[in-house]
Amino acid sequence: MKNYRQFKKRLLKNPKIKKTYKELGPEFEVVALLLEMRLKKHITQREIAKKAGTKQSAISRFESGTYNPSLSFLYKVADALNVELKVSVNTK
Repeated sequence: MKNYRQFKKRLLKNPKIKKTYKELGPEFEVVALLLEMRLKKHITQREIAKKAGTKQSAISRFESGTYNPSLSFLYKVADALNVELKVSVNTK
């Protein structure tokens, strides 16, 4: 993940990318966290898909950021990773 963090830091120096990232930040963070957990546990996309009751291609699309997952999907992936997903809403 060190290379990812360096890459992200370099990209965020661009004002346009930084603005877009800020707007989409929560989505990117969820993807990055679940991907990082999967990699730390040395679990393949295929294994997560099987445990979550979905297809490997859905996991791939989610991890690449081309899939807008439902909360149900996120909970299934988190459960397959044996982690707890918490969602909160705060007033401004």
